[in-house]
Amino acid sequence: MNGSGLRVVVVDDHTVMRAGVIALLADEDTIEIVGEAANGRAALELVERLDPDLALVDLRMPVLDGVTTTAEVVARFPRTRVLILTTYDTDAEIERAVEAGAIGYLLKDTTREQLVDAVHAAARGETVLAPRVAAKLVARMRRPAQEPLTDRETDVLDAVADGLTNAEIGRRLVIAEATVKTHLLRLFAKLDVNDRTRAVVVALERGLLPRPRP
Repeated sequence: MNGSGLRVVVVDDHTVMRAGVIALLADEDTIEIVGEAANGRAALELVERLDPDLALVDLRMPVLDGVTTTAEVVARFPRTRVLILTTYDTDAEIERAVEAGAIGYLLKDTTREQLVDAVHAAARGETVLAPRVAAKLVARMRRPAQEPLTDRETDVLDAVADGLTNAEIGRRLVIAEATVKTHLLRLFAKLDVNDRTRAVVVALERGLLPRPRP
């Protein structure tokens, strides 16, 4: 631990994998590994005691799995973001994790640089998805071309254009952050884009955001 930067806990039941993740982040000056846990129940105790900025959580663990752990952290300790880091990329598991409130979903073949960037982005409240995961979600949630956005999706996209994070959008619209992520994923699918910036550009091109942006 380096005594500064974002405070992160690592949760994984595989000792070697957990140690590997810690080793990848340990030398990063902007990240401090403040604790580790081998199951979800221990993770909740750790988050309650340490109040970290981010929890890196595996999906399949004993005692309490990653989805349940995510939902508990989001409900009980909303200041702590949860970023899933796993080997599993099935549609059902991805959707369950996102619906539980995970800020993002990464696979364990991610590089050190990608992991560091993802930790920072997640801590800022930005949705982080491995490219393969994003492709699966878009394919599963895709809507017919040119299907109009709902009023709520337009509200969310308008807030994105204003530069708000998911948490800030939730506060503006008085909805849960997990609901914001769901709306984002659906509008990404409708607009056939993979990121927030492109979503705003395409929406402006299609006249879905009529007000001029600053």
